[in-house]
Amino acid sequence: MASEARDNIGLLNQSTQKTASDTRLRFALLVAAMAISLGLLYWQVQNIALLVAFLALVTTTGAVVYFLRPRSNVAEEESSAFADWAVTRLVADQSDVGLAITDRAGRLVCANELFTKWFNGPAIPPQLPLQDGGNDLLATAGRDAWRDGRGYAEGLKRGVAEYNAKVMRAGQGDEYLLWQFKPQRRSDILEDTIRMVGGATGRALSEAGVLTCVIGGEGRIRGSNQGFALRATGREEANISGRNFINFMRSDDKGTIFFERDGRHGTPVRLFHIPLDRSQEKGPALILLIDDDGGMVERGKALEQIEAMLSLLPLGLALTDRDGRFLFFNNAFGRVAGVGEGEKPLYPGDLMIRDDKSAVADAVRRYASGPTMSGDLAVRLRSGGEDPVALGIAGVRGLGDAAVLLSIKDNSEETKLKSQVAQATKMQAVGQLAGGVAHDFNNILTAIIGHCDLMLLRHAPGDSDYDDIQQIKNNSNRAAGLTRQLLAFSRQQTLRPQILQLPDVVADVSNLLKRLLDDSIELEVKHGRNLGLVRADPGQLEQVIINLGVNARDAIQSSGANGGKISITTQMVAASDVRALKRDILPVGDYTALFVTDTGKGIPPELIGKIFEPFFTTKEVGKGTGLGLSTVYGIVKQSGGYIFADSKPGEGATFSIYFPVHQMSDQETAQLTEPLKAVAKKELWGSGHILLVEDEDMVRAVAERALTRQGYSVVTASDGEEGLQHIDALGEGDEIFDMILSDVVMPNMDGPAMAKQVREKYPDMPILFMSGYAEEQLRKSIDLDNVAFLPKPFSVAQIAEAVGEILTEHVK
Repeated sequence: MASEARDNIGLLNQSTQKTASDTRLRFALLVAAMAISLGLLYWQVQNIALLVAFLALVTTTGAVVYFLRPRSNVAEEESSAFADWAVTRLVADQSDVGLAITDRAGRLVCANELFTKWFNGPAIPPQLPLQDGGNDLLATAGRDAWRDGRGYAEGLKRGVAEYNAKVMRAGQGDEYLLWQFKPQRRSDILEDTIRMVGGATGRALSEAGVLTCVIGGEGRIRGSNQGFALRATGREEANISGRNFINFMRSDDKGTIFFERDGRHGTPVRLFHIPLDRSQEKGPALILLIDDDGGMVERGKALEQIEAMLSLLPLGLALTDRDGRFLFFNNAFGRVAGVGEGEKPLYPGDLMIRDDKSAVADAVRRYASGPTMSGDLAVRLRSGGEDPVALGIAGVRGLGDAAVLLSIKDNSEETKLKSQVAQATKMQAVGQLAGGVAHDFNNILTAIIGHCDLMLLRHAPGDSDYDDIQQIKNNSNRAAGLTRQLLAFSRQQTLRPQILQLPDVVADVSNLLKRLLDDSIELEVKHGRNLGLVRADPGQLEQVIINLGVNARDAIQSSGANGGKISITTQMVAASDVRALKRDILPVGDYTALFVTDTGKGIPPELIGKIFEPFFTTKEVGKGTGLGLSTVYGIVKQSGGYIFADSKPGEGATFSIYFPVHQMSDQETAQLTEPLKAVAKKELWGSGHILLVEDEDMVRAVAERALTRQGYSVVTASDGEEGLQHIDALGEGDEIFDMILSDVVMPNMDGPAMAKQVREKYPDMPILFMSGYAEEQLRKSIDLDNVAFLPKPFSVAQIAEAVGEILTEHVK
């Protein structure tokens, strides 16, 4: 839609420019013709007055012809340039979704009316007027969409409204983002009550003698049943919405209430005020009115009518007597309070935890006597866990034994939504922290591993210090493995994706997994048919399968059962199957799925939401780091896949992983058919003049010593500005640097900014970036061609090999 709109706008601009050009040309020709005519006339008559009269006649005639001319179809031709866009915009405006489209430069291409209404004009995502970090969530969803094709953000607050957002990459070249905003579906008690009062339920109440209306906090009527409209105006079909409720009522000196229209001899009415929003002191309310002439309506019948009314309301309501015993509660109240089928609690306190029972009983007795008043009490239900709920309490009079009206709101969906948003926010924050910690550790480990390599070059096996140095290096490599796991969780790990068949990876790793299992545990592997290709790092996929298999083994062993079974299954999942799954965060499409199922004791419901968090483990101290499932989560998400955990206590667990089916390009197909070339042994020794730019002193020292030892001439700099100074200081006779080896993230001036300025002067300069962050992540911020990447931590041999390979390619 966005590309079509832009094309139509371009056609309109071209049409407008063409029309303006033709108009200017015709005007110039007309002026030239008039000038020639005036010149010839003056040459013939030599009379200025006659010349002026002729000019006035021509001007007047031209004006008359212009205004009386038939209208051309220029406007129709111009409008046709964007007629298709008008239809598209009309269709978009019929949607109940707020839509906006932005391009790669972050510019707003178009938006429908709902979007501009919700966000006060054509705001540009993700910079919208949101609260509580909503723009950060939206920006993350946008980045996910550029990377993965889709992104999601939930709980975006703007005033009292909350929205869920879905972001998709769109356009023939995936050059646009389509932003979709939907308001969260919440039960609106006020709107539900207005519809109920004005519908069939309201008519039934009118026939039973119960007059009802709904008023807003300002006292104006929002809706009413036919009986109230008839008593208030004399006509059932009268529209009284928006009028003040008090204008229809009056009271005498004794406080008796009458309808104003009934006059002095009208029938008094009994009024019941039921607040619909306890959080507001003067909020919306439901008004019930019953005739009270001392004999027309018996109190018992009135109470029956009220109970019938309360049973139909979506709000949980109950009535108690002066002693606090239940007289009635509707289905909504019983559902929220956790009342079982057939259960008949005697007191409201029976539904609360022990600590809140006395508080509820005291409040009910207090509101049952004295003047009518209302208030709220925060209580915890026996069936609701630790989250408190608001119990509304209001005193009522004139209903026989009924003395207190209780109300309770079902906020389970709201609580669930808040929990999901909090979980997503926490996972994002933990991921950012894990990535930052891993980056800093990579710098430290680079220095440790590098110095160990340099010391090992001076010690031969058998020396007294050789084994100690080797042990330090081995432990450092183990620490580097932990940082890779942290980077995997934060989706910042350097991957080497390949196009592969998932069963091939499972087959390669199943033999290794069998050796990790006990003889009592059976490993079953099944493969489906017609599996699509996936694009992922095979080494990382093997780590995913091993981690899930080892966790399944531990779950079976901890269950105390004599043996068990682990099943690994691959399966094709078509788009129609995805729709049937009804998983909100799994986009519809074709997938190749991997399922790992065990017969262990299962995962408790209170823990299943935490299993992917780093360092969370239920194993004993010393038997797990808590990074296994967090690593699995990060690898799957960074590979563009989706992972879900399903479990029932005592019935084992199933981990489901969905990888999008990869559609191969012609270039990828050609690469797969090319024969493999033999890889020659790489030479570590070399010669060349290298500029080394690194802000960490310990890393810079190790890299300098490693390259100098291999025969290179090295000049060092601590940041990009100092590196440029070395470049600018080169004179005519000085040796130009053969390559630049630079860190990416540095203070003052980072590596990519420095490299861009160097390329302006030396466009063919080879550049090798080194960083503790993922290559895929940094490639998006490095807008340069022909640059190489060296991940940290690296050894002396690895940096020498990388530098030698780049210089060799440059010489060729």
